[in-house]
Amino acid sequence: MSKRTLALIAATLVAFFYAVNFSVAKSVMPHYVQPFGFIVFRVTGAAILFWAIGFLGPKEKIRKEHYIHIVLGAFFGMAFNMLSFFYGLNLTTPINASVIMISSPMITLLLATLFFKEKLSLVRILGLIIGFAGTLLIILYGKGDSSRAPNPALGNFFMFFNALFFSGYLIVAKKMTQYYHPFTFIKWMYTIGIIVVLPFGLGQVMQMDFQELPMSAYLSISYVVVFVTFGTYLLNIFAIKILKPTTVAAFIYIQPFLATLIAVVGGTDKMDFVKILAAIFIFSGIYLISKKPKHTRSIK
Repeated sequence: MSKRTLALIAATLVAFFYAVNFSVAKSVMPHYVQPFGFIVFRVTGAAILFWAIGFLGPKEKIRKEHYIHIVLGAFFGMAFNMLSFFYGLNLTTPINASVIMISSPMITLLLATLFFKEKLSLVRILGLIIGFAGTLLIILYGKGDSSRAPNPALGNFFMFFNALFFSGYLIVAKKMTQYYHPFTFIKWMYTIGIIVVLPFGLGQVMQMDFQELPMSAYLSISYVVVFVTFGTYLLNIFAIKILKPTTVAAFIYIQPFLATLIAVVGGTDKMDFVKILAAIFIFSGIYLISKKPKHTRSIK
């Protein structure tokens, strides 16, 4: 089996692990663990695992001028991103959450335009308008079973902020990986992330009755830590070494399909007209912003 085939399998597994996460995390919240308490397990567990394999990377010292970037990466990628994701998922449905998540490439493009002076063609501007129209549609009108989604509108709103924070994390990470090995950057971000999320989630962890937790809850929490957080990062590193970054990034578009299939089959969510229409708008917008402009006038 060629390295390219293995890399494609790795990228597919990443999309699959993330897609399953929407239903797995939803299955234990808020009955067994509250959203912010879940984040404490995720960040702490991942930090331990990344430090455990840290010896595989070079021994690097963080420059003083880069401390602020590490802290920002921890806030955007490890803290605010995860806090808004789990809080939002607790209030909305897996399908709503997965559809909103794919607005991340659009937000990243806007941030790249602001910070890296990337040019916006008229086609990309049209794509952004159409894509964000779909995002706004599902945020405002995406519904769900009230027993599983107590406040879909608020949950959808937090899922959008999750995509926003993740996009900010990508901007910071792009800069730092030019200076450091990925293991160096990520293990320090997760370590700082523990400090950031503890004030939010420690109280919820202390309220848990661990003796009453069923094995399924332990397995779900372990899945999120080992596969969704730690495993996906390692698989992405392998995939990005073999494949083009644009090829790896394209696998994010598989997530809504897989998440929808898993949620519908598992009975945790169902499709409706608003979700389908919003997905069409968002995918159309992403298609337009992903197109390489030929000879169109650009707006700086």
